[in-house]
Amino acid sequence: MSPNPPSDDELLAAARAARANAHAPYSGFAVGAALATESGEVFVGCNVENASLGLTLCAERVAVAAAVTAGHRRFTAVAVVTGAAHATQPCGACRQFLAEFGTALRVLAAGADGATLETPLAELLPGSFRLDTQP
Repeated sequence: MSPNPPSDDELLAAARAARANAHAPYSGFAVGAALATESGEVFVGCNVENASLGLTLCAERVAVAAAVTAGHRRFTAVAVVTGAAHATQPCGACRQFLAEFGTALRVLAAGADGATLETPLAELLPGSFRLDTQP
């Protein structure tokens, strides 16, 4: 663990900044995510929509892919920021994608009202499908 892990406020600020770059012309639902690694680095992502909606990338998965590309596999927290009135948790696909790297992850979600909701990933995705838990 880094001697100076990012604070929740820093993670949320990074997610807000990433959200500004979202490409969401179809849904109008811009999302930013910031993922903290065990070593204290932060990787960000924004949603990138596509005319073929099934090819759309969620912000959380973009952030995970960036971190994995840089060689990281251990994460401590993810912040997700939307423009919705209240905090919006990651979608089911993102919950499963995040669980690939462990369910001890803290999930911070914030919406336009500024309130932050913190939920452990294990609570958001109980009984997740993981290779290390299969017979």
